[in-house]
Amino acid sequence: MTTAEAVRVRTYVQALNEALDLAMTRDPSVFLLGEDIGRMGGDFGVTRGLFDKFGAERVRDTPLSEAAIVGICVGASMVGMRPVAEIMFADFLGECYDQLVNNAAKMHYMFDGQFKAPLVVRTAAGGGFGGGPHHSQSVEGWFMNVPGLVVVAPATPADAKGLLTAAIENDNPVLFLEHKGLYRVKGDVPEGYYTTPLCQAAVRREGRDVTIVTAMKLVHDALAAAEVLAQDGIEAEVIDLRTVRPYDAETLVASVRKTGRAVVATEAPKMGGLAAELSATLSEECFGYLKAPVVRVAGLDTPIPFSVPLEKLILPGKDDILAGVRQAMQ
Repeated sequence: MTTAEAVRVRTYVQALNEALDLAMTRDPSVFLLGEDIGRMGGDFGVTRGLFDKFGAERVRDTPLSEAAIVGICVGASMVGMRPVAEIMFADFLGECYDQLVNNAAKMHYMFDGQFKAPLVVRTAAGGGFGGGPHHSQSVEGWFMNVPGLVVVAPATPADAKGLLTAAIENDNPVLFLEHKGLYRVKGDVPEGYYTTPLCQAAVRREGRDVTIVTAMKLVHDALAAAEVLAQDGIEAEVIDLRTVRPYDAETLVASVRKTGRAVVATEAPKMGGLAAELSATLSEECFGYLKAPVVRVAGLDTPIPFSVPLEKLILPGKDDILAGVRQAMQ
């Protein structure tokens, strides 16, 4: 990562806003589009102030049509633009699934490299705020088996800025997942323009006894769990995937071969998702090193309710990760 001189404390939202501002300043082909992203600044404030700075041509409010938003992105990217779309909630990606999966992700292949689709679709994912079944889902599993699509999921403000910058510069279509529970999280963010490499995991905490692999909000829960485990003499290594497709298998495998135990934590239901993929890979690649089966920590197999107490029961957190690690250690 190339950084500027100063490091300041910023929220996740402010870091995303800085990335968009700097990218648009550096590259006139970058433009934004989405519902209420103009004068309103987006539902979560990520695009606040950009309409006044760059104008209506480059910060475009759109009708309430996710298919139209991403369809415009695909066409614009084919003729040299670098659109960044905001889909207000990740749950609505079903409305533009065909545009992402059958058009954007296949563009380079279908045209033998004559066209590409350098677009970014930003969207708010995850639960924990009582949003109910249509505004709280973790959707990375919907896109895990789509070749040609990059899925990015930052956990910290610094990575939110660096990964979004890298995503905008990338020539592939990128789905950029922003967990709603992280928008107000604060952290050190370098000033100025920099990129964080895509498809490269980060070891957030080193350990010798067990590897915890996760992403987004659960990274913070895993680090909190690791602090508790350390008091019991268990040193957990915490890996933040950062990019969930294609993910950094090399870093994961090296860690699990060192520790001999693995816990994979994801907010989505267990069946057919990111946890299943990671568990299978680690079981295949680390079979001779494992001292115990890979443990999956995941959300319950049910729609997410509006009730906050029920939602807390359904979605995993620090205590569930602790239980998973203790199971692996036994």
